[in-house]
Amino acid sequence: MSKKIWLSSPHMGGNEMSYVQEAYDTNWVAPLGKNVNEFENDLARFTNSRYASALSSGTAAIHLALVLLGVKAGDEVIVQSFTFSASVNPICYLGATPVLVDSEEETWNMCPKALKKAIEDRLAQGKKPKAIIPVHLYGMPAKMEEIMEIAHFYEIPVIEDAAEALGASLMNKKMGTWGKLGVLSFNGNKIITTSGGGALISNEQDLIEQSRFLATQARDEAPHYQHSQVGYNYRMSNIVAGIGRGQMEVLGEFIEKRREINGRYRDLLNEHPGIAFQSEPTQDYYSNFWLTAVLIDPKKNGGITREHIRLALEAENIESRPLWKPMHLQPVFEKYPFYGTGVSEWLFEHGLCLPSGSNMTDNDMKRVISVLSEVLNLKKEFSYEFIN
Repeated sequence: MSKKIWLSSPHMGGNEMSYVQEAYDTNWVAPLGKNVNEFENDLARFTNSRYASALSSGTAAIHLALVLLGVKAGDEVIVQSFTFSASVNPICYLGATPVLVDSEEETWNMCPKALKKAIEDRLAQGKKPKAIIPVHLYGMPAKMEEIMEIAHFYEIPVIEDAAEALGASLMNKKMGTWGKLGVLSFNGNKIITTSGGGALISNEQDLIEQSRFLATQARDEAPHYQHSQVGYNYRMSNIVAGIGRGQMEVLGEFIEKRREINGRYRDLLNEHPGIAFQSEPTQDYYSNFWLTAVLIDPKKNGGITREHIRLALEAENIESRPLWKPMHLQPVFEKYPFYGTGVSEWLFEHGLCLPSGSNMTDNDMKRVISVLSEVLNLKKEFSYEFIN
């Protein structure tokens, strides 16, 4: 069988081991050290944030963000329904209630109209949400200008889940910097990886400093171990931060490659009936296209479904993945309030993520396109050679 083509596998840039070796050589293998400090500086510079806090995961970053905003048991937090469960789980960690909001059709992210309706309805019930969590799915910016206008009007802070959107921007403003706090992820399949890890970014120094304090077990300044509040073991290791420093050196190249892959798929499929891409609505939007996501409508293409394509790729040892199953359809979250019109349900039913890793070769792309061409009966000739 041919080698596995993954949806989005880790891609090393070359200098990661030099930073990791430095940590070994200096014996800084704890969750502190030069690599952590420099990685935070790199993230802040790249995102045009003032401050960054390197953490053990994106989930930990969301959890700490909620804690920093004072979310407690019995509170409510509005969150996008069309996302990965890690966007919602930390709300439940705190005993708070997730209020799930549907997506709109252009970006597939949080619908401002549904958001406004949810806030008004919760207020009518005497429950003002403590935070709003939009998500930039697959690297596509949400409609943050509208979302922030609503959030400011109702005076509700925004936590941006930009776990999939490092390097994406809206109106030249990096994702993760629109809200009070931004969340990043460096899981193994993200656009850059530290094997596992995440970060909080913000322009508010006190929030970032408090996140670092809470992430190191909330140890008070004292010669002995003293704690005045509950803390967490969420700080990033100096070892994996070294990987992150190396990855930051090639982040721009990785974004260009992902966008190039997205363009190749568009060249092949744009004219095919029943195939639609997650696309930038205007020139103000810049997606990193972490994953190329498409919709397959069998009513327009002779009955070919998302599953026909996914299973055909799987048979050739090629990984693809359905779009996220909305949280309001998940057994663990279906009891919570939901506001929407079914957009995310339709997206889940018809959507597929195609292999998009920045380490895809010409031969990898040839294999993927060969399967797509056979299933969709495409006659179009295609060049497989990457520019980079």
